[in-house]
Amino acid sequence: MSRSSSLLQRSLQSVWHPCTQMKHHERYPLVPISRGEGAWLFDADGKGYLDAVSSWWVNLFGHNQPQIKAAIRAQLDQLEHVMLAGFTHAPVVELSEQLAALTGLGHAFYGSDGASATEIALKMSFHYWRNTGQPHKTKFLSLQNSYHGETLGALAVTDVAIFTDTYAPLLQQSAHMPSPDSRLAADGESDHAYALRCAQALESHVAQHHATLAALIVEPLVQGAAGMAMYHPVYLQRAREICQRYQLHLIADEIAVGFGRTGTLFACEQAGERVSDIADFICLSKGITGGYLPLSVVLTTDTVYQAFYHDQAVKGFLHSHSYTGNPLACSAALATLQLFAGRDVLSENRQTAQQLWQAVQSYDLPLQQVRQRGMITAFDIDTSNPQFAHDCYAAALENGLLLRPIGNTVYWMPPYCLTAEDQAHLVRATRAAIVESL
Repeated sequence: MSRSSSLLQRSLQSVWHPCTQMKHHERYPLVPISRGEGAWLFDADGKGYLDAVSSWWVNLFGHNQPQIKAAIRAQLDQLEHVMLAGFTHAPVVELSEQLAALTGLGHAFYGSDGASATEIALKMSFHYWRNTGQPHKTKFLSLQNSYHGETLGALAVTDVAIFTDTYAPLLQQSAHMPSPDSRLAADGESDHAYALRCAQALESHVAQHHATLAALIVEPLVQGAAGMAMYHPVYLQRAREICQRYQLHLIADEIAVGFGRTGTLFACEQAGERVSDIADFICLSKGITGGYLPLSVVLTTDTVYQAFYHDQAVKGFLHSHSYTGNPLACSAALATLQLFAGRDVLSENRQTAQQLWQAVQSYDLPLQQVRQRGMITAFDIDTSNPQFAHDCYAAALENGLLLRPIGNTVYWMPPYCLTAEDQAHLVRATRAAIVESL
């Protein structure tokens, strides 16, 4: 048995893989990755796979990125971890200050992953209303087809049946508002008009129920698990106005779309000058460390913070993670922000996105709803193959490409380091995988 075959067998026997029906690996074998370089992953036999999905949307500047690695190494020689209750350290302070300057939200609370950030924001909103004498405001709103994580609190504001149905008896029920997903617009209706129509439905619901509503949580501009559903920024503007008028918080879940994915550093910036113009809370994770270490953060306003500032401990936000504000992860995040500051990443990405858009237009394939928002390009495939997503994934691997279709939606969310050769391979291998899977 080869080394790679042995590793696969051991993994199947001992590792329960995420978001996976393990029996499916009888047909779709695991891929043993041994190293990464730039936009590429390499398996134990040396075969390369272009990482078109940034390893679940986390990797921003490529694998084996020297500046981020150097920052982690330097921090490792100083301090690997200290509890953040009663203690602090330079990396977490510097990161919090920089994020505050970028978003206009001046108070940072750290977690370990995206679902944790969602939980923190939901609990913080609920607790805010309790601390300010409005304990009846306990309900949350989210969008239809939304995804905010898979812990019980996060699932309560998620609307993807495969994740929620099994656990429905455990979940606090929340209302799901019409999604402004442009694909759902009526014939002849613009994405702008449809977004306003959805906002009107939101206002009608909020006007009736605002006395019990704590917050609206949204994925700004792109709903990832809905198949990269994209919508007009006017929806965020109107949602903000509605939340302010009827006194509920707006939580911007930028876990997937933050740090340049949508063409601006934060997606909310396409609806307002700063994040704070749109949101009371922003949830960040995934790309915050460039994809190197687990970290999440919730940033919020001074108004929210002051509601917890009290002599009584019970009015404090008594939420914690053992690795909250880990120095190594914060150092990786600081290095990631430095990469943005050191060159005009967003302009470079616009050029790459334009080239990818032009490439998709040349496909002679049954494409529907071709769409793009910054460095996220997506299109739906007209096919009768009920196993299209699985078959396309497998065919892409055969062609040296990591794709992970969502139903009949094929999407690219690559690292920001694609060379011309990488782009050509991405376009060519994607087309081949689709043709083989129709």
